Amino acid sequence: MTDQHKHASHPGLVKRLKRADGHLRHVVEMIEDGKPCGEIAIQLQAVEKAITAAKRMLIHDHIDHCLGHGGEQDLAEIRALAKLL
Repeated sequence: MTDQHKHASHPGLVKRLKRADGHLRHVVEMIEDGKPCGEIAIQLQAVEKAITAAKRMLIHDHIDHCLGHGGEQDLAEIRALAKLL
């Protein structure tokens, strides 16, 4: 796909996801090092929340900047996106 589709929020989104990636790598190290399962679960929850926040940011930005031209297609896309939130 050669079509560039960038928003002003994308650099911040990339930064969030890279931070979550680093955090997830740390969780893998915790598992490999035999850390207690409770500690690992807490860290996994933090990674999950970070990714969920990034997903919401992307979806909200998409709704704000890419949709709104009206029509059934926009409505169908909003409904599909709402299922991901």
